[in-house]
Amino acid sequence: MFRMLGLGLFFAATSVSAATSKDLIKSTESWDGNKLPAYSLTQPEVTIKEIVIAPGEELPWHQHPVINAGILLSGELMVYTRDGKQKNLKAGDTLIELVNTSHYGKNISTEPAKIVVFYLAEQGDKVTVLDHKH
Repeated sequence: MFRMLGLGLFFAATSVSAATSKDLIKSTESWDGNKLPAYSLTQPEVTIKEIVIAPGEELPWHQHPVINAGILLSGELMVYTRDGKQKNLKAGDTLIELVNTSHYGKNISTEPAKIVVFYLAEQGDKVTVLDHKH
């Protein structure tokens, strides 16, 4: 009896939960509904950035010449385009960013907004380009 109990406890202690996987976001479009551009790369380079935006801070107008996607880990961001589109992001939200479209983000929360962004570009190419001031 004790031997059976001992074996049961051993197997219970050594059992491992199965890994799970779920898509957080998957799309052929950026958050504003535009199709992502098709492009091929000679030498792909992946960049993963952690961007921290202080409460109330507003990023400058910029563009991304490459496909990128991110997940907001904390805070709350509002993203704006020149043609008036807006996207509100709260902690845990994901987005597929705009490509070759001017936009900026503003932290509208009282805590730092931390976002992790994944970029796919040609090796050595810029992933963000600031807009020229007019």
